[in-house]
Amino acid sequence: MEKKLTFLGIETSCDETASSVVQENDDGTAKVLSNVISSQIKEHEKFGGVVPEIAARSHLENIELVIQEALDKSKKKISDIDGIAATAGPGLVVCLNIGYNIGKSIAAFENKTFLPINHLEGHALSPSIENKISYPYLLLLVSGGHSQFLIIKDLDNYKRIGTTIDDAVGEAFDKTAKILNLGYPGGPCVEKFSKLGDNNKYTLPLPIINRSGCNLSLAGLKTDVLRKSKNLMTEQDRYDLAASFQEAINKILSKKSEIAMKEFLSESSNNSINYFVVAGGVASNETIRKSLKNICLKMNFKPIFPSKEFCGDNAAMIAWAGIQRFKKKLFNTKNEAVKPRWPLDLKAPFLKGSGLKL
Repeated sequence: MEKKLTFLGIETSCDETASSVVQENDDGTAKVLSNVISSQIKEHEKFGGVVPEIAARSHLENIELVIQEALDKSKKKISDIDGIAATAGPGLVVCLNIGYNIGKSIAAFENKTFLPINHLEGHALSPSIENKISYPYLLLLVSGGHSQFLIIKDLDNYKRIGTTIDDAVGEAFDKTAKILNLGYPGGPCVEKFSKLGDNNKYTLPLPIINRSGCNLSLAGLKTDVLRKSKNLMTEQDRYDLAASFQEAINKILSKKSEIAMKEFLSESSNNSINYFVVAGGVASNETIRKSLKNICLKMNFKPIFPSKEFCGDNAAMIAWAGIQRFKKKLFNTKNEAVKPRWPLDLKAPFLKGSGLKL
């Protein structure tokens, strides 16, 4: 009987200090033995966003405790671990270095295989933690820093077919929450207060909704929220504007997802099941899940959403990506450095900046 691989994962790309122990199952899914996340919400709340230096200091203070808790909860020792996977990018360099260096050090000291993992690949593979899913599949990755449509052809074979040309979806949620003074972190606060508002109260722009394929643009939407916020009179007005913003995001994602599905079908038309996977922190938003499920029904795709604990930044997805790469021998032993920018599709053009024409 083939030994089941067990990996320790470490994630410190932004403001979550996370560690997880994951073991593969016989059916190709994962058994998450532990998934520990130390949040830094209180440290950054008064600033309304992540301060890199504070985040890095918090990682330093907590990383050893978080790793030990993950091992304790999994009832595993380092000697039981087959390999260590740590996020190497993209992200904040001062934060990435904390988890990457401690993971590499533990691996060297314990003579274990060390795998540097792309954070985006962790999200891309996270659905298969709980679901037996075959390649290829269409992925919508929506998080605080990234919004992309990718065709996941195979492990280490990714084609980006759409991206944001300015703000990421999660970033737009965070900025809107800050504009409306709804609280931190922004995404959950906008979702919470939108339930109290009228999503048809304000007419907001839907930038490039009918052009540029499945690329996204959200800066104009955010700017209009800022403009309208200056004329709000009551608390109800704030809730209505939050709800209208969230409705605009849903309209944009629904339309662009439909376009992405058509492109996916044009390239991969022989699948018995067409999977549409939505991953990243924003994938935990219930209204977004509902609207995208409706598009899947319309386009005959099977929607896959990771459990909410695997949507945001977590180390289980990093450990799982490590197992997948280890099994396919997709790693090397060269010295590598962390990367603030690390696209999954290295051939895809960089679509941000002034003067960009679509």
